[in-house]
Amino acid sequence: MLLYIHVPFCRRKCSYCAFYSKVPEGDDMGLWERALTAEAETLSRRHGRPRVETVYMGGGTPSLLPAWLMERVAGLLRRCFDIAPGAEFSIEANPDSVDSWGLRDLLSLGVNRLSLGVQSLDDNDLKVLGRPHTASQALSAFEAARMAGFRNISLDLMWGLPGQRVATWLRQLRMVTRDLRPEHVSCYALTREPGAPLAERLDSGELTLPDENEQSRIFVYGAEHLEAHGYLHYEISNFARMGFHCRHNTGYWEGRDYLGLGPSAVSTVAGRRWENPRDLAAWAEEALAGRAGETAEELSPATRAREMVMLSLRTSRGLSYKAYRALTGRNFAEQHATLLKGLRQHGLVRMTRDGVRLSRGGMLVSNLILERLMGEA
Repeated sequence: MLLYIHVPFCRRKCSYCAFYSKVPEGDDMGLWERALTAEAETLSRRHGRPRVETVYMGGGTPSLLPAWLMERVAGLLRRCFDIAPGAEFSIEANPDSVDSWGLRDLLSLGVNRLSLGVQSLDDNDLKVLGRPHTASQALSAFEAARMAGFRNISLDLMWGLPGQRVATWLRQLRMVTRDLRPEHVSCYALTREPGAPLAERLDSGELTLPDENEQSRIFVYGAEHLEAHGYLHYEISNFARMGFHCRHNTGYWEGRDYLGLGPSAVSTVAGRRWENPRDLAAWAEEALAGRAGETAEELSPATRAREMVMLSLRTSRGLSYKAYRALTGRNFAEQHATLLKGLRQHGLVRMTRDGVRLSRGGMLVSNLILERLMGEA
């Protein structure tokens, strides 16, 4: 099983972000700890202290948690869950909220993978995104993580930003592969999130995104650069050196069971899914009353099949015909024969006798392909 913990606290809200987060005030962190404890204990009892293969603390900014609180969270997880030997334990951090001493504390608590939210190594980009750090701080944070002892570091970067060109994107990637050499790189396309300040500036015409052709070049040439420097393109947005793929996220794409703790977290266990309230107080009220997971709904066979297709086609492995038949009783290649033929002719998919996967060009337009496939389900 996978375990996710949502830490909803940030110093300030970034201009593009749609995740649930807030600036902590008053007793917010104390309330979060009490509710997290209650939720973990409830779910542990209900699911028989399940074995956990990966732990992922996301947010928000988990690295904002003070050392004493992080220590309590680590103890809570060990008490309520059977953490497997060698489990991957990831934590997200912002460059402005880490230092060598705090990072050493995380390592001592069992955290062995750091996901650093760099987003860009260009100060102008960071200002547009509303990030609370500079490019220099990002480089210093990476160095501090290495000095602290982290040997599994992932960098988050964003592409398709206002004014970005393929040359400026490749310049950043050269800095990453030449000067930093992290074990993992996540490259996410900027998306317009309704209501976010950045989306409003785009809608008003104040800012302009790169055109479709330039975005295609950014994605394709960026992926080629990373692969040429030893990073396997194992999922649409993710690249890793051999042996350093994110085991937690891979578990999602493979359809494994997962528990989510904290406000807005989602859980899926034994074909049942529930989502926590997207509000600290509302989630805490539910968790403290022992009602965690009471809103679970059974996933229909059709939903499970759609999710298998959507998630597996995000990865370089693609969709297994055998797994699809085992779940649905249907032959995927026959069910979508006409569409797959057209996609193959345009070089958007690669097909074998065992399954189908998207080509790099197919990954670039994956949303359109998946919409077509879902329309034929």
